[in-house]
Amino acid sequence: MVRKLMLALAACGIVFSAAACNTVKGVGQDIESVGQAGDDAIN
Repeated sequence: MVRKLMLALAACGIVFSAAACNTVKGVGQDIESVGQAGDDAIN
């Protein structure tokens, strides 16, 4: 029983960390595109 619970928690942790990684990557891309748009507007 405890082993199944630990396995389920580990699987959830992996899924959530992968989702957070994708979210952070997307935010980084958004910030980069805003910076590029600002640079294009200045030039």
